[in-house]
Amino acid sequence: MAGPESMRRTDDDVDAFLAAGPRAELLLAVDAALRAGMPGVSRTLWRGVFWGGTEQAIVGYGDIAQPRPRGEPVEWFLIGLAEQKNHVSLYVNAVADGAYLAHRYADRLGRVKVGAAAVTFRRLEDLDLDVVAEMAREAIALS
Repeated sequence: MAGPESMRRTDDDVDAFLAAGPRAELLLAVDAALRAGMPGVSRTLWRGVFWGGTEQAIVGYGDIAQPRPRGEPVEWFLIGLAEQKNHVSLYVNAVADGAYLAHRYADRLGRVKVGAAAVTFRRLEDLDLDVVAEMAREAIALS
């Protein structure tokens, strides 16, 4: 199974990437909320094959060394933002009290679906951007 180790950092322009997709307005709004919650944190565009074997482009916010069950930790991001075919995903790689932050904020984020460490949504109206910024602030404080 592919994982983050199949993804690679790029030097691509993050702002140009966010503005180019079919959901540019949504991506730019979420990006602004994340940046408000994580001022000064790096943004990097990652590309490659992600879990499930799909080709992905993910904007990563913050740099972490993510522990792996077997082997050395891998370079990864604290929060990732990705446009999928039918929705947008936020990958939140921060844990507090043994639970991913995505679960702790799930009931406040809006009309979203929450997986293990992922939050998915379709429209800007479905997401509470103030809560996204709050979650990002807590993620960076925990890192």
